Amino acid sequence: MLAKEFAEAVSHYSNDTMLAGKLWDEIEKSYTAKKRYYHNQSHLENLLKELTSVKEFIEDWDCIIFSIAYHDIVYNTLQKDNEEQSAAKAEQRLAEIAFPAERIRKCSEQIVATKGHTVSSDQDTNFFTDADLSILGAPWEVYEAYFKNIRKEYSYYPDLLYKPGRKKVLQHFLLMEKIFKTDKFFSKYEEQARKNLSAELDTLL
Repeated sequence: MLAKEFAEAVSHYSNDTMLAGKLWDEIEKSYTAKKRYYHNQSHLENLLKELTSVKEFIEDWDCIIFSIAYHDIVYNTLQKDNEEQSAAKAEQRLAEIAFPAERIRKCSEQIVATKGHTVSSDQDTNFFTDADLSILGAPWEVYEAYFKNIRKEYSYYPDLLYKPGRKKVLQHFLLMEKIFKTDKFFSKYEEQARKNLSAELDTLL
């Protein structure tokens, strides 16, 4: 569970268990907010599962754990800077536990990288963004539930506005030379992801 991994990671930099608990409570409260149908704790646990499967290739595991925990801590479908705000929150909280500055910067960069999912020179970041996109390569039934939950999160927008925006997102991924940047995730999810994205696109026509 991420709660356990988070507490263990925090303990490497701070002995303040009350602070660790306070930080986790804030994370939990954010991801259990009422209108989070997809960007919730289940999403975090899935990220942890996916990244644990490639842990031997991860250089900075603590940084990855913090990136998982904070990458969607700010999530408002009416805003366009959620990633930047989430990164800023991570920077603030990680400074409180005396996480080294250069690693705070790396965590912040990983969080912002989930905005464009482009190739990074840092392999940990590529694993992180690939894991964030792993839902795209899930079996169709799971993928279908995912995009229906995304629609619920964007329920404020009528189809007239939502559908063109969603089409743009799907086409963005389909036009990528490679959706998944690491060999591990590419071989596991690329083919199914393209089938899923194309099939969802057909539902929007």
